[in-house]
Amino acid sequence: MRCLGGVPYCSLVATLLCFSGIALFCGCGHQALTETERLIETYFARNLQDYITLAYIIQYFQYVIYGLASFFFLYCIALLAEGFYTTSAAKQTFGEFRSTMCGRCLSSSFIVMTYLLAVLWLLVFAFSALPVYFFYNMDATCSTIDVLTETPASINQLCVDARQYGLLPWNAVPGKACGMTLSNICKTREYQMTYNLYVAAFAGAGITLLALVHCCLHLAVYQVHVKTLKHRAKEERRGYDLYRRTQRDRGGTPSSPYSADTFDIS
Repeated sequence: MRCLGGVPYCSLVATLLCFSGIALFCGCGHQALTETERLIETYFARNLQDYITLAYIIQYFQYVIYGLASFFFLYCIALLAEGFYTTSAAKQTFGEFRSTMCGRCLSSSFIVMTYLLAVLWLLVFAFSALPVYFFYNMDATCSTIDVLTETPASINQLCVDARQYGLLPWNAVPGKACGMTLSNICKTREYQMTYNLYVAAFAGAGITLLALVHCCLHLAVYQVHVKTLKHRAKEERRGYDLYRRTQRDRGGTPSSPYSADTFDIS
C-alpha cells in the first residue's frame, strides 16, 4: 500500500493513452500510406510518372512517422518520470513535502512543452481527417451506385476523381473511377483495409491529443497545488512566530499551536 500510494496515477494514465495513441497513429498510418500508393497505382494511374510525386510524398511521411514514434516514446517516458518526481503522494510517503526551485522550473518547462505539442498535434489531428474524408466520400458514392444498379446510364455519371483531391496531376490517365468500376474497387480487400487503417490512425491521433491535454492539465493543477501549500506554510509559520513572541512576552513556554505534521515548503 505504501508503494501504491506513491504511484502518480494521472501521469500513468496520460502515458498509457499517449503510448496507445501513438502506436495506433504511427502503425496504422504507415500501413495505410503503403496501401494508398498501391490503390492509386492499380486503379487511378497507368503511367509511373503520374504518381511518382505522390510516391515520394508518401515515403517522406513514412519517415516522419518513424521520427514521431521515436520522439513520443522518449517524451512519454520523461513525462512519467516527471509524474513520479512531482507527485505529492510520493513526497508524503518517502519524506517531507519539499518543492525546490529547480523542480518548479522543470515542471513549468514540461507544461509549456506539452502545451505546444498539444497545439501542434491538433494540426496533425485535423490533417489525419483528410484521408478519412476522401474514403468516406468514395464509400458514399459506391453505396449510391449499389442502390442505382438498375439505371446504368446514371451510374456511369457517378465518379471519384483522385485529381480533384490533389493526389494526381490533371493530365493523369485515367485519374478517376466511375460506375461499376468504382463499385468493384470499393469491394476489394485493399480498399476496405485502407479505409479502416485511416480511421484507426485518426482515432490514434485523437487519443494522443487527449493524452497531451490531460497531462498538461495535470501538471498545471500540480503547480497550483504546490503554490497553495507554499502559501499555507508561510501563513502558518507567520502565525507561529506571532504566537511564540506572545508567549515570550507573557513569560510562558513557547509551543506550536499547529499539528506536528505540518508540511514544509522550501
